[in-house]
Amino acid sequence: MAKQIIWTRKAQLDRKEILEYWREHNHSNTYSIKLNLIIKKAITLIAAHPQIGRRTNVDNVRVKLVREYLIFYEERNKQIFILTIWDSRRNPENLPF
Repeated sequence: MAKQIIWTRKAQLDRKEILEYWREHNHSNTYSIKLNLIIKKAITLIAAHPQIGRRTNVDNVRVKLVREYLIFYEERNKQIFILTIWDSRRNPENLPF
């Protein structure tokens, strides 16, 4: 049974910024819409199979690679908390986890 997904404020802002960046960069919504669908499918997969992501150095926090983005999430009981979405092309020293 799939777990309930809870988006943190940080993760919501991350996704919004990523999609807005691509909308402005491409002068079109096409890629942003496609990327948002890819992210949603990955989140659905995480909800159904929480152990799919790699473990991190932080207890209960896992990460799933989706294109060039890292989705960090935490499993708590019957819920999955989406913590942040990180562009893997950024400086890894600034990673939150």
